[in-house]
Amino acid sequence: MAGRFAPRSAPRAAVPHQAAATPVPAPLTRAWTPPGPLDLRLVLGPLRRGPADPTFRMSADGSVRRASRTPAGPGTLHVVARAGRIEAAAWGPGAAWLLDQLPTLLGASDEPEAFTPRHRLLAVTHHRRPGLRLLRTGLVLESLIPSVLEQKVTTDEAYRAWRLLVRTYGEPAPGPQEYGLYVMPDARTWSLIPSWEWHRAGVDSKRSATILRTVRVARRMEEAAAMELTEAMARLQAIPGIGPWTAAETLQRANGAADAVTVGDFHLPGIVGHALAGNRNADDEEMLALLTPYEGQRHRATRLIMLSDNTPSRRAPRMQPGNIARL
Repeated sequence: MAGRFAPRSAPRAAVPHQAAATPVPAPLTRAWTPPGPLDLRLVLGPLRRGPADPTFRMSADGSVRRASRTPAGPGTLHVVARAGRIEAAAWGPGAAWLLDQLPTLLGASDEPEAFTPRHRLLAVTHHRRPGLRLLRTGLVLESLIPSVLEQKVTTDEAYRAWRLLVRTYGEPAPGPQEYGLYVMPDARTWSLIPSWEWHRAGVDSKRSATILRTVRVARRMEEAAAMELTEAMARLQAIPGIGPWTAAETLQRANGAADAVTVGDFHLPGIVGHALAGNRNADDEEMLALLTPYEGQRHRATRLIMLSDNTPSRRAPRMQPGNIARL
């Protein structure tokens, strides 16, 4: 493709006024035309772990910046949609890998046409959200570790833990410093985090032990990105502490798994039950029964339900965050 991986000039990084400005190496660039409508916010939004995620930034103009630890090394990707075309720039050792994977990341291998809505709510939402495609990062650990951090705690607690650990043990991402991005730690660095630092981040021993077991077999975990859903679920759940919920949340992002249902979630069964059957008290069994017509596309169905704004109002008090660091 013309212009693919072509160097271009880049703005200088923002640095403290007392330091000399350091030129930022020119990024590699790529342009790609998606096969249909594509909404960057909808597609890449699931990768953001809270509004202050140090690995992810979404700008008011709809552009997205994210930092990843690729098989080739750290990399920063800046993606923007213009006139039906995607323009991307990337920095760092992982730049070429990120640009090569760009279409896959943005859902080129997804098959939204395989989805046939059988409920009016889903039909209307599917029509109103033509830019929804299921992303595929091809990277397991970067979704698995934050998913483990989200086990059995509030999202705010999990986001805080991710933010603290990545900023403390990760590294500044390649590219313009004004982006303020960090690349998450590599497997060895995760394994060397001392127990008191997990505690300071509010991560209990069960979750930290699960992450430590995971990073010891990082290569085996990353292999799951190329597996079919059933095999990949089994690979991840071979690690004690990783169950169906964590495996599904990971593979939805790493593999673009259109049928990976988040079973064991506190809220999702009631949301699906309310949307499809008017039953906000539905459990996992009823949720799976309601999603039966969408076998092969059940994750897409739940994404559409969450985007429909037809979710039940909160009745129970909001779960109060704990504070492990004070114990």
